[in-house]
Amino acid sequence: MSEVLFEVTKDNLETGMRGYPVGYCTTSTVDPQKGLFYSGIPVSELDHWQPEQVIYLLYHGKKGEPEEIAKFSDDLRKRAVCSPELIKHIQQLPRRGHPMKLFNAAILLAGCFEGKNHYREDCLNLIAKIPEIAAAVINHHAGWGPSKSSKPELGYMENFAHMLNVPKANQEELTRAFKLFNILHYDHGGGNLSAFVGKAIASGLEDMYGSIAGAMCALAGPRHGKANQDCLLFVKGLLEELGENATEGQVEDAIRQKLKNNELVFGFGHAVLRVEDPRATLLYQVIARYYPQHPLVKMANLLRKAGTKVLKENPKISDPYPNVDAVSGILLTASGFPYPDYYTILFGLARTVGISRQIVYEREEARDGKGTPIVRPKYLFKPQKDVMPI
Repeated sequence: MSEVLFEVTKDNLETGMRGYPVGYCTTSTVDPQKGLFYSGIPVSELDHWQPEQVIYLLYHGKKGEPEEIAKFSDDLRKRAVCSPELIKHIQQLPRRGHPMKLFNAAILLAGCFEGKNHYREDCLNLIAKIPEIAAAVINHHAGWGPSKSSKPELGYMENFAHMLNVPKANQEELTRAFKLFNILHYDHGGGNLSAFVGKAIASGLEDMYGSIAGAMCALAGPRHGKANQDCLLFVKGLLEELGENATEGQVEDAIRQKLKNNELVFGFGHAVLRVEDPRATLLYQVIARYYPQHPLVKMANLLRKAGTKVLKENPKISDPYPNVDAVSGILLTASGFPYPDYYTILFGLARTVGISRQIVYEREEARDGKGTPIVRPKYLFKPQKDVMPI
């Protein structure tokens, strides 16, 4: 690969390092026009794969043969069940606050009871155990009682759906939605906030559990993983405001008014993409197939058209198209999981796969096995007298 040199100017500073290359990602990449790829395969082509197949793809960087997938899946099953001590301590966490705080704490606790202080082993162990950890946190926070006993033999997401005590759940619909949501959120390149933070923490040689807990703290914010929760609430708000018989024109007028009032319009735009997120396109197809008459599905489809039309009128908006958050919560709600407070945990459950594998690369494989050095960007001094007063 040819060397590319960059001149750092003042315009590069205080921009979140956006677009500034700092390393390699071996698991996935995001193309502005084509979307997300896992190990060279468009994620939109993976919707019929089993989660274990996709995890194998990300972990090994190649499609697995049937016997390889079977062996890998069996290994995950053997690692999957958490210690009773860990589950006991998760059930003693306070229920106050956003459930992501409990999820982050649970991952730290998992490091105490399950950690091996070995990045590769801890990567596989955490990938295997994170469904039970997430289920325990959700059940506890929601007051749904202890999780059902883990049955890894059911399958990766089948077991997760089994362990959740979701009231009046249709297990088939729930499992189908969880599988698709899970696969679409495993990874998203190396520079998204949660992945970068997790790798930065690991660069100081913190273990896998502490690094992933930090990554999940990064994911918890409304500019990142919590966006799917906020998007669903936004669509629900439009539905309450305009009613189930709303027209595209009424939605368009509502968006214009919100923009005029300097209110946020959720579910549109992306840091890299300049087209509709292919993950969103796939999800729109799925909800149209299974839940075409659901009121939220109808509103989401109206918003998809009206929102893009209005946002395209602003030349400063580089990506006026829906992202995955615009519709992922709609799928979960329509399938029988109408609990947006837990959507970021579902995001974290999935993203743990990609981030933990990226950490293994940076700690054990990068630079011919030496690993990357500790993250230490340079900051320039700026006297406080030159800063605008608060």
